[in-house]
Amino acid sequence: MDALDPIIHQPARLQLMSALCQLDEGQRVDFTFLKDQLRLTDGNLGAHLATLESKGYISAEKEFVARRPKTFVAATPAGRAAFASHVGALQSILLPK
Repeated sequence: MDALDPIIHQPARLQLMSALCQLDEGQRVDFTFLKDQLRLTDGNLGAHLATLESKGYISAEKEFVARRPKTFVAATPAGRAAFASHVGALQSILLPK
């Protein structure tokens, strides 16, 4: 049985990783999209993204779009693997054989 990942297990980070891992590899979304979809404040989302980024689960890139700063976020291969492992651990708890 896979172990639960304490970084991903926090509810907001679980939602973040779920949203990002639904994207095709190489796709990314912007900060505002995530904030609106998950109904998080700027500060709360920023803190969770920083935690995931420090673990290598996501990449965050800052760019200027129409002369305004934008942050784009994507799941990394390591983040996708960690998320899949976490989901496997949850399934083994919820759907025991």
